Amino acid sequence: MGEQVAIIGGGLAGCEAAWQLASRGIETILFEMRPRRTTAAHRTGRLAELVCSNSLKSDSLERAPGLLKEEMRLLGSLIVRCADASAVPAGQALAVDRDAFAAHVEAALAATGLVTVVREEVRTVREDGITIVATGPLTSDNLAADLRRVVGEDFLHFYDAVSPIVAADSVDRSIAFAAARYDKGVGKYLNCPMAREEYVQFVDSLLAAEVAGTREIAPSEFFEGCLPIEEMARRHPDALRFGPLKPVGLTDPRTGRRPYACVQLRTENHAGTMYNLVGCQTGLEWVEQERLVRMVPGLADAEILRYGVMHRNLFLNGPKCLDAHSRLRGCERLFLAGQMTGVEGYVESALSGVYVGLNATRLAQGEPVVVLPPETLAGALMQHVSSSPSADFQPMNANFGLLPPVENVPKKLRRQRMVERALAVMAAFRADHAGLLGDG
Repeated sequence: MGEQVAIIGGGLAGCEAAWQLASRGIETILFEMRPRRTTAAHRTGRLAELVCSNSLKSDSLERAPGLLKEEMRLLGSLIVRCADASAVPAGQALAVDRDAFAAHVEAALAATGLVTVVREEVRTVREDGITIVATGPLTSDNLAADLRRVVGEDFLHFYDAVSPIVAADSVDRSIAFAAARYDKGVGKYLNCPMAREEYVQFVDSLLAAEVAGTREIAPSEFFEGCLPIEEMARRHPDALRFGPLKPVGLTDPRTGRRPYACVQLRTENHAGTMYNLVGCQTGLEWVEQERLVRMVPGLADAEILRYGVMHRNLFLNGPKCLDAHSRLRGCERLFLAGQMTGVEGYVESALSGVYVGLNATRLAQGEPVVVLPPETLAGALMQHVSSSPSADFQPMNANFGLLPPVENVPKKLRRQRMVERALAVMAAFRADHAGLLGDG
């Protein structure tokens, strides 16, 4: 069996870590403060609730998130397995029905019989046993204060945002058309095409809109990978149509031409009753959001089911605080996982949970901890957050730039070779650690 492990935080990383431990016979206590105490972004008390988007990004091996998920499948990831089981059409992206996804995760953990879920806020870090802190970027103030004491330095921080969601039956299908950019993938997005005049009016109104309680936020505090649309518009009037509203690869069937700009809608659930405004994360006042959403062609009568919100995210300076196994330096029994470690994104957060779950298993069983191979995207990302040489460490998504180069290969084949190498190395790692990895 091995020593019992405590996990603080029932998000993707915490649930993934609990699964890795329990599926290998280690008893786990999982603390989650919701629903007794919620956060600015969460809406339910469910484990593994997705708050920013229902998309786990591309599932194509030509893209870094797709490769990372495939590596995680080899590592027996619960989160990827449950995402596959609750997927909804989204082109080449792996998007899920949020409720079904959370239900799959909760059912899997309960079925192990080894995960005890305790619904209470943990205010101090346990230092006498094996502990995994996976409270995420929305860590409660009480626990954050204690972590500062333990870590010995202040957290870094940034601000993040989520997009509005509209009712599917309120979208005007005579204007919005179904298509994926370049017609890639089976699943289709709904696309709301904008003429030049409509785009200019939208941007002008966006710049004049009232922001909800974020005027004190300095531009440098926003995370570049998830900027609110109002901040993007402030930087350049064309930033949106070259960013989330880019029309490339789309043809408006009404005109036979490419739109000047385009707002894409992605389905939020299996029933297809809800759509997310892709890339339109915002911190505007709700009345402003309603006005702007209805300026989008096809959304004049839109029913907003969830408004966009801003929330403050916290993360550690991983290279200063963490060792190569995602443990606090000098504290070999205290692991940290998820976005608080400096990984950015749902899949990356879950990967962090896989990693610490595997190593906490080893520690609980009296075995030496392991390091994932650096030729894999999973190993390269975990290496980056603990050893980045950057003087201004910022959260990092999975990307091919993290991988070591391949030698003597034509440029057009390099990424393909990186993918082949990564999967081969991860498969070999799995085979070499069969007793540790198993099938879960």
